[in-house]
Amino acid sequence: MSTKIALISDSHSYIDHKTLTYLQDCDEIWHAGDIGSMEVMRQLPSGKTIRAVFGNIDDAEIQESYPEWSVFSQEGVKVAITHIGGKPPRYAKGVKQHLKEIQPQVFVCGHSHICKVEFDSNLNCLYMNPGAIGQQGFHVMRTLLLFDLEQGQVKNLRVVELGKRGK
Repeated sequence: MSTKIALISDSHSYIDHKTLTYLQDCDEIWHAGDIGSMEVMRQLPSGKTIRAVFGNIDDAEIQESYPEWSVFSQEGVKVAITHIGGKPPRYAKGVKQHLKEIQPQVFVCGHSHICKVEFDSNLNCLYMNPGAIGQQGFHVMRTLLLFDLEQGQVKNLRVVELGKRGK
């Protein structure tokens, strides 16, 4: 058994048909914050498990609907998601200590708009940032991550380029 995951972040109130097409084939959609508008969440395909956190641009409605941190296990993989996480080895203030305490196998964040996946051997944890699917920010290419969780492992990881920002 495996679970197909679509990992997105930094929509900033924008989601397009191309992005939604990639989300159709997934079992779960994870949004790592800066949602921007609940309309983005309403447009996500129905029948999927949605896991999301709020980001620094998100309003009170989004902050009341989603937590700052989400920690859960799926297919034997412990996952932690927050919006502002920094990156290995320079995590945002307090994040590295929190990760040491909760010991996830996968740590997901957004905020930077830079797609990056790296194994942090100091924390024994896979760091994942899907980049940004939205039009706001300095990123050139809009990106998301697709992967499977199977028997305690991340498998079939791929980066999807959605096209250049502003196009």
